[in-house]
Amino acid sequence: MGAVELFEEQKPLQNQVELTRSRSMSLTGSPKRKWSLRQPYLIPRETWASTFEFILSCIGYSVGLGNIWRFPYLCYQNGGGAFLIPYIISLIFCGVPMFVLEASWGQLLSVGGLGMYQCTKLSRRAMRTSVCVLCAGIAATVCAFWLNIYYIVVLAWAILYFFYSFYDVPWRYCNNSWNTDTCMPDYGCRSLNDTMKAFYNTTEVTLEQQNNFNASALGSEWLICQENSTSAVREFWERNALNMSEGIEQVGSVQWKLALALLVAWLLCYFAIFRGIKWTGKVLYVTAIFPYLLLVVLFFRGVTLPGAGDGIYFYLYPDFSKLSDSKVWIDAVTQIFFTYGLALGAIVALGSYNDYRNGVVKQAAMICILDSSTSFFTGFVVFSFVGYMAHEQNKPIDQVALSGPGLLFLAYPSGILTLPWTSFWSALFFLMVILIGIDSQFCTMEGFFTGLIDEFPRLFRRKYGREIFILIVCLLSYLIGLSMTCEGGLYVFKVFDYYGASGWVLLWLLFFECIAISWCYGIAISTFVFLTWRISSCCIDSGIQKWFDNLKDMIGYYPSVWWKFCWTISCPAVCFVLLRFCLAPSKQCVALQGVTLFSLIKYEGPTMPNYEFPGWAHAVGWLMALSSMIWVPLYAVYIWFVTPGTRQQVGDIDFEQHDNTR
Repeated sequence: MGAVELFEEQKPLQNQVELTRSRSMSLTGSPKRKWSLRQPYLIPRETWASTFEFILSCIGYSVGLGNIWRFPYLCYQNGGGAFLIPYIISLIFCGVPMFVLEASWGQLLSVGGLGMYQCTKLSRRAMRTSVCVLCAGIAATVCAFWLNIYYIVVLAWAILYFFYSFYDVPWRYCNNSWNTDTCMPDYGCRSLNDTMKAFYNTTEVTLEQQNNFNASALGSEWLICQENSTSAVREFWERNALNMSEGIEQVGSVQWKLALALLVAWLLCYFAIFRGIKWTGKVLYVTAIFPYLLLVVLFFRGVTLPGAGDGIYFYLYPDFSKLSDSKVWIDAVTQIFFTYGLALGAIVALGSYNDYRNGVVKQAAMICILDSSTSFFTGFVVFSFVGYMAHEQNKPIDQVALSGPGLLFLAYPSGILTLPWTSFWSALFFLMVILIGIDSQFCTMEGFFTGLIDEFPRLFRRKYGREIFILIVCLLSYLIGLSMTCEGGLYVFKVFDYYGASGWVLLWLLFFECIAISWCYGIAISTFVFLTWRISSCCIDSGIQKWFDNLKDMIGYYPSVWWKFCWTISCPAVCFVLLRFCLAPSKQCVALQGVTLFSLIKYEGPTMPNYEFPGWAHAVGWLMALSSMIWVPLYAVYIWFVTPGTRQQVGDIDFEQHDNTR
C-alpha cells in the first residue's frame, strides 16, 4: 500500500468504520441515517417519507419554466418533429446519465452539494485526497445562490399578473394611465393583409384608410394594426408591470407592487422548506402534481380553438434538413442539461435524503423521461394557443411564436383576450406558471441549504437554528433581488441571468464534476492536478470501477456497462465541445443558442433589442461568473502547494495506491 490511501480494502462501503454512519428506525420503519464525512456530530438526517416523495421532488425541480417557454420554441425553430431525433440522442447519451450520476452520488454519501468536494474522504490518512469535482461543490453552491436570487423574480412577475387576472384584465384596453397615444388594443387586432387590400382594391393601404376602416362598423369587429402602433399588452408589460427605464444606467426607484409580489414569492418558498424535508415532501404533492392538472385543462381548451391545428402542425412538422445544422444538436444538448438543473447541487441534495438501498438508478432515469415527456406535451398546449393567436390576428406563426418571458407575459395574455371568461383563463395560466416555477425554486433552495447545513452542523443544532438561518438568507436574497424590481430591473435581471448561472458556467462545472467522479473517483487529487502521462491508463479504469463497486453495494447489482461509457466518454466529451463553442470566439459561437432563461449564449455577452450593455455591467457579470468558476482551479492550486513531496514522488505514491487496489 502507498502512503496515501483512499480505500484500505475493497470492503462494502456500508461497513467502513471511517464513514461514521449509524442507522435508526424511523416511525415508518425505514432506515434513517446520521453520519458524517468529517464530523461525527452531524444532525440526525431525515429521509423521505416514501420513494414517491423523492420522485415528486425531482420532478418538481426539473420541470420548470424552461419546459414551457423554451422547449416548444426550440422544437418549432429547429425542424419540428425532426428536432426530437437529436433531443432523444442527447437524452440517452448525456442527460439521463448525468442526472443518474448526481442522484446516486447524493444517495451514496448523504451529503448536500457543498460536501461534494469532500466526498471521497473516507480515511483519516486521505485527508488531502479528495478528488470529487475539485471544489465544484462550493462552485455549485455559489451558482445556486445567484440562481435563487433572480429565478424567483419571474415568479414575482407571474404573481403580479395572477392578481391582476381577478379583475377585468387591464392589458385589454388603451385607456389606462400608462398607455401612450400609439397604443392599439390587441382584441381582434389584425395586421395589414390581403383581405384589407382587397377591401380597398389597392396594393398599398394608407394610414388614413386604416383609421377610416377602424372607425367603421367593420372596424368594431376587426382592427387593423398600424405599423407604428404599440400593443396594449406590451405597454402593460413594459410601462406598468416593469415600468422600464432606458437602460441599466438608470436603475430608478423600486416598483412597490413588484417588490410586494417578490416578497410573497419568497415567503411561499420559505414556508415550503423551513421545517425540513418531511414538510417539503408534503408541499410537493400540491406544487408538483397540480400543474399537470392545469396543463391538461389548458390542453383541451387549446386544441378546441380555431387555428390550433395550424399551430400544432408548425410545432411538429419535420424538416430533416435542419439536422445538418450543428446549432440544432447544440440546442438539444443544452436544453436537456439546463432543464434538468444539473451541476447546482440540488439533485445531489434531494438524493441524499433517500434510503441507502433505494433503487435510485431506475428512478432517476424514469424522472428524466417524465421531464422530457412533459416538455413535449407542453408544446401542444403552447402551440395550440399560438395557432389561435395567429388565426385571430391573421399573422404568420413565426410572428406570434415567442420564446422566454415574451411567451408568458406577451403572447399568452394577448391570445386569451378573445376568449370568453378571459380572467379565468388568465388566472389559471399564471397559477400554473407559479406552481411550476415555485417548486423548482424551493428545491434549488433546499439544495443550497442542505449543503451548508451538512458542512456546518454545529450552527444548526440549537433550537430553531435551521429556521432562523433560512430566514436570514431569504431576507438577504430578497434585498439583493429588489434591484430587479426597479425601473431598470429587467436589465439587472439580464446580467444575473447571463452570468450568474448561465450555460457556460454550468458546463464548466459539469465537465469537472463528470470527469472527477468517473475518471478519478478514489484517486488522490494530486494525480489529477499533476496530470502525468499515466492518468489515462490507470485513473479512468480504477475510478469508474470503484464507483461501480460502491453502486453495487448500494443498489444490489452492477449497473449496465452503458453507464460506464456515458460517464467516462460521452458526457465529458459533450461538455468539453460545448464549452469550446461557448468560450472560443469563432463562427460556430453564433450557432450556439442560449441555455439561459432569456438569451442566446454568445461570446459577445447579453443583448437586448436596441440596447447595448455598458462595459461596467459586463465587468460585474464576469465577477459574478468567476465567483463560482474560480473555485475549481483555485482548489487545484491549493492542493499543489499543500501536498508534500515532489511531483514525481506524489505521482509514484498515487499510482502505487492504484496498483495495490486493483
